[in-house]
Amino acid sequence: MHLFRFAAAMLAALLIALPAAAQTKPKPEAYEPQVGQAGKDVIWVPTPDEVVDRMLRMAQVTANDYVVDLGAGNGKIAIAAAKDFGARALGIEYNPEMARHAQGNVEKAGVAGKARIIQGDIFVTDFTQATVVTMYLLPALNLKLRPQILAMRPGTRVVSHSFTMDDWEADETSSMDGRRAYFWIVPANVAGAWQLEVTGGGASEKTEMTLEQRYQKIEGSLVLGPVQGGLREARLRGFNIAFAYVDAKSVRREFTGRVSGGRMEGSFRADNGTEGRWVATKK
Repeated sequence: MHLFRFAAAMLAALLIALPAAAQTKPKPEAYEPQVGQAGKDVIWVPTPDEVVDRMLRMAQVTANDYVVDLGAGNGKIAIAAAKDFGARALGIEYNPEMARHAQGNVEKAGVAGKARIIQGDIFVTDFTQATVVTMYLLPALNLKLRPQILAMRPGTRVVSHSFTMDDWEADETSSMDGRRAYFWIVPANVAGAWQLEVTGGGASEKTEMTLEQRYQKIEGSLVLGPVQGGLREARLRGFNIAFAYVDAKSVRREFTGRVSGGRMEGSFRADNGTEGRWVATKK
């Protein structure tokens, strides 16, 4: 009888102790990314702070921008864009644990109202609304993304840490302690035949203009009566275009304007003092 009472008492004590034991169970360790850990297509190596700062300054990020970081890692670029430049920012990270960790970093930095990190595939997730795109990917991934980036709105700024876009030459390259950052502006599509109308000095002229394009580099010609004249100093920067030509009266005209789809327009100045406006529509 005494043995039964002793066993019952021990069982009761054990049942009482179980919740306490459960409460003292060790908590799982917080996720902590490791430099060099494997990802979907790359290993994770964080971008140094000075490179992050230069990348965002190359893109001239302001509070009016929407920055999208492709392959967000621990979220530091999105955080810096929001915290230091006042921009809205989104980081896209494939690894779900890393994405949660990065979102935690966003919240710790106090910028959850402006920045966020989501789990997603950069080749599937829509980032077409970005005004600035940042990335630290391998060359093959940059090339895979290139058609999608070139299809974005003209004027979108793109910055890559360490790796280029192959034959799409960068508009600027910056170097910091052996590291490089590359900058591009997405160019408008201006290749093809255009009807150019020039108005100034009380007169209006119409002519044909043809433009050839390779990324942001352009060249072209226009019809000057029986002559096919060449364009000089043709430049394309996002949606801004500039070119010059010498007309049939030996007068040099310099044109600047903006491209909007199949139309571009702006102003011109000639070396004889004439000024005016111009419009071109794509044929």
